[in-house]
Amino acid sequence: MKKETDEELRIRAQAIIRILFKEYPHDQTALHYRDPFQLLVAVILSAQCTDVRVNMVTPQLFSRFSTPHNFAKAHVKELESLIHSTGFYHNKAKNIIGCAQALLERHQGVVPETMEELFQLPGVGRKTANVVLGEAFGKIEGVVVDTHVARLSNRLGFTTEQDAVKIEHDLMPLIPKKKWFHFSHALIFHGRKICSARKPLCSTCSLHKFCPSSFTKEEV
Repeated sequence: MKKETDEELRIRAQAIIRILFKEYPHDQTALHYRDPFQLLVAVILSAQCTDVRVNMVTPQLFSRFSTPHNFAKAHVKELESLIHSTGFYHNKAKNIIGCAQALLERHQGVVPETMEELFQLPGVGRKTANVVLGEAFGKIEGVVVDTHVARLSNRLGFTTEQDAVKIEHDLMPLIPKKKWFHFSHALIFHGRKICSARKPLCSTCSLHKFCPSSFTKEEV
């Protein structure tokens, strides 16, 4: 098969973006939250966990602990019991408490608005920082790469990388910056609805004509 040129890849990517944005017009996270700090906690909890599960956990969690001051003083065992069903609860509880303490010590309990400052908080990687910056503050610093974005980006031929940071670096020049945040959300929703890890629904996928991994091949 003829290797795709950079220009052909950009044209195909733009076609995919148009379809995705029409199918998934909303660019907000599915996580429920009331302020930037609650969003930060929810995103930390969402690692290796569905947003649906996180949204089942956070109402009780935020009724017990709702501010950095509350979480900073939380007993780790109690916090673990409240977030147990999200998985990896030992590390998540430790990171959330550490994150709250760091916010109080370094930022007067206020969630910072820069990638550099967010990245210094316990439990916060680029994915979490990108979600918080884009969702809470409208600042687009990068592409959110979760498991869905990583999987679909590979299947669509946008990258061959497995590392989230390397995938992000491949996507950033391919997708217009103003569309980075929406693009990530659209891929995430498409991954949940159509392009699952084990059984992608290629026959009903709106992207199949432009997807090199599709089981349903037609001429573009």
